[in-house]
Amino acid sequence: MTQKTVHANPSKNRTPRHRAREFALQGLYQWLLNQEDAGVIDAHIRQAHGFDKADAEHFDTLLHGTIKQAAQLREGLMPLIDRPIDQLSPVEHAALLIGAFELSNHIEIPYKVVINEAVELTKSFGGVDGHKYVNGVLDKFAAKVREAEVGKR
Repeated sequence: MTQKTVHANPSKNRTPRHRAREFALQGLYQWLLNQEDAGVIDAHIRQAHGFDKADAEHFDTLLHGTIKQAAQLREGLMPLIDRPIDQLSPVEHAALLIGAFELSNHIEIPYKVVINEAVELTKSFGGVDGHKYVNGVLDKFAAKVREAEVGKR
């Protein structure tokens, strides 16, 4: 199978963490389409132009952690989506997995930041209104997994 790397619109304001999320999204996209080994995907992504400006540690955490917890994350997302998960676009699916992973495993990152980052990824890589869908689903997911934090809004 051919490897496909998706490219976002370049932006000068991308932080190393945001770049890590972009590369993780690309890796998850590849994994969702081809079911390739995470190590192969990791090696491929690390060779991509601009990877040196990404937070490599956060990329590792996102790519490998999300793949490892994919079944559990999907289980948490399924009651919140309006169609079977395999009918989501791969970009929306990957953004939802990354957002759900960060909401579940990185409580040091404010939930609004996690949701905003997933929305921005979907705006850059996804279809016209995919970001609205990702926003709505992750908002509901955050209310479940970060009830105390979300309740303070």
